[in-house]
Amino acid sequence: MNLRRPLAALVALLATPAVAQTAAPAPAVTQADPALWVVKDADTTIYLFGTIHVLKPGIAWFDDAVKTAFDSSQQLVLEMVAPDTPVMQALVMKLGTAPAGPTLTERLPAKDRPAYAKAVTGLGLPAAAFDRFQPWLAATNLTLLPILKLGYDPANGPETVLTAAAKSAGKTVIGLETAEQQLGYFAKLPENVQVKFLTSTVRDLPKVGPKLTEMVADWSHGQPTALARSMNADMQDTPEVAKVLLLDRNKRWADWIKNRLDQPGVVFVAVGAGHLAGKGSVLEELTKRHVASKRVQY
Repeated sequence: MNLRRPLAALVALLATPAVAQTAAPAPAVTQADPALWVVKDADTTIYLFGTIHVLKPGIAWFDDAVKTAFDSSQQLVLEMVAPDTPVMQALVMKLGTAPAGPTLTERLPAKDRPAYAKAVTGLGLPAAAFDRFQPWLAATNLTLLPILKLGYDPANGPETVLTAAAKSAGKTVIGLETAEQQLGYFAKLPENVQVKFLTSTVRDLPKVGPKLTEMVADWSHGQPTALARSMNADMQDTPEVAKVLLLDRNKRWADWIKNRLDQPGVVFVAVGAGHLAGKGSVLEELTKRHVASKRVQY
């Protein structure tokens, strides 16, 4: 599994907390104009906004057409409404750890163990730090830790900003999925797929920073096709991962959007940007359901 898949999985499904975090200094403010689409009928308007779940501070995106669309909406719809920290921690323990049996190191092919140990210790952790983790949880943490050290933070991500703004404005906030569902997508992957996810993450760790920089640049410049290509293309090398984390979810979300058109009102839907472009995207699935979407120009 190439870097783009573990990183795409993280950016498309950031549901697990890292074990540590180091903030970087805030850069100067830069303007971003991410892509925004709209779906509407006679009495319903649904805005579709693609997000990147982790951003550095200093990126100004919540303005112009995005802010106008959000302000006009009565409801914010996210991939997931995060539960309280104790609830999330309990879910991670339930679905992401293996209290007994072989350690994670022992579950890896012998040829991959030295590189895995080097990756863990290279982050300043003991080699056995993740030995009671399931492979998927170790992979997401190994990807997320370097990103956090570079100054990226979910607290700066659009979901956090939009949620705070919605609560301040008295808008309802709902999730397309639950935390248990999101964690379950990873946890239910077959053992061999999880191990491949982890070993490939280890191999491509040096590329994490540059790749995320590229993704954020594409997002900021409103280039959804390039962004989706970076985020999703290599997921096709492991069809099980692409099906669970991307394609099946896109179909369900397209169904939700189509059905939501039956109710009047204005809705702002914010999901990972990789879901809104490319083959099998939510927009493509909407077209199959005879629902037209239009890019908002601004």
